[in-house]
Amino acid sequence: MVVERNDRRPTLEAVAARAGVSRATVSRVVNGGAGVRPAVRERVARAVAELGYVPNSAARSLVTRRTGAVAVIIGEPEERVFSDPFFGRQLRGIGRELAAADTQLLLLLVESRADWPRIGRYLAAGHVDGALMFSLHHDDPLPSVAARAGLPVVYGGRPDWAGAADDPGVRYVGTDNRDGARQAVRHLRERGRRAIAVITGPPDQTSAADRLAGYRDALAPGAADPRLVADGRFTADGGEAAMDRLLDAAPELDAVFVCSDLMASGALRTLRERGRRVPEDVAVVGYDDLEPAAWTDPPLTTVRQDVTEMGRLMARMLLREVADPQDAGPGAVITPATLVVRGSSG
Repeated sequence: MVVERNDRRPTLEAVAARAGVSRATVSRVVNGGAGVRPAVRERVARAVAELGYVPNSAARSLVTRRTGAVAVIIGEPEERVFSDPFFGRQLRGIGRELAAADTQLLLLLVESRADWPRIGRYLAAGHVDGALMFSLHHDDPLPSVAARAGLPVVYGGRPDWAGAADDPGVRYVGTDNRDGARQAVRHLRERGRRAIAVITGPPDQTSAADRLAGYRDALAPGAADPRLVADGRFTADGGEAAMDRLLDAAPELDAVFVCSDLMASGALRTLRERGRRVPEDVAVVGYDDLEPAAWTDPPLTTVRQDVTEMGRLMARMLLREVADPQDAGPGAVITPATLVVRGSSG
């Protein structure tokens, strides 16, 4: 196949001539400026469509002081991001909202601490209008970098650095992780389970800390047992290894609340390999309600959070702040968590 290249791209002057207006008028229309009558705006739009004119992005940025791009920063390595359906769901919601606003998504991943300076320089250089950050860890410096650059940021999940809770400028979208964990453990207790273990995520992430706190809230008084707590790092392999450790430490356990569906898939593998029947011997509850939860054997009881909607809300909140910082809306949006009962909990 031969592709013919046409180097004669339509110019602003050509659009102006076709529409019968000045070059300045065309510039105001294509860059979203005010002060143009509707009839003239429509005539320019028709000329743009007929000629196939595409505005020069660099020139447009000089006029609007915007790049038309948003950085999405995930504080995890590539292997984790592309193996966990949670991130795909959240990116789907973000991508849809940004696309509807004609805004480009730029994905930045953190493979190691060595990436922090590179990403920080990128944010400070003015390449994007704002940033969406999630799955950050306690020692991540990127929020401070973005703040120093004056860059609008919306976080996925509750930030917990010093002063974040009282700072009206900190914006985030999360779910009620603590209440979701309470629902999970109360459900297991209602099923008559007494030795209820928990597989947590990394302790330096607020979602994991809040779910662990909810687990402890819902236990019977005096039932906290350090043998029944294991960190699964929010990965399938981590869940598998954590379940092994729990069974070795507390063979009498009869239930486990797993703080993500991905870890729960690993925990179910271990239970199967060690001859524990689910739910007869050990009841299992996960968290997230991602697609694989309904495919496990038995289907996984889990706490549902609408991850796609959370991504969409993050993007919408950021776009609103970029458009008008004085009318950016609420600083925090907390979505509900709902228990979905299936066969794994009895």
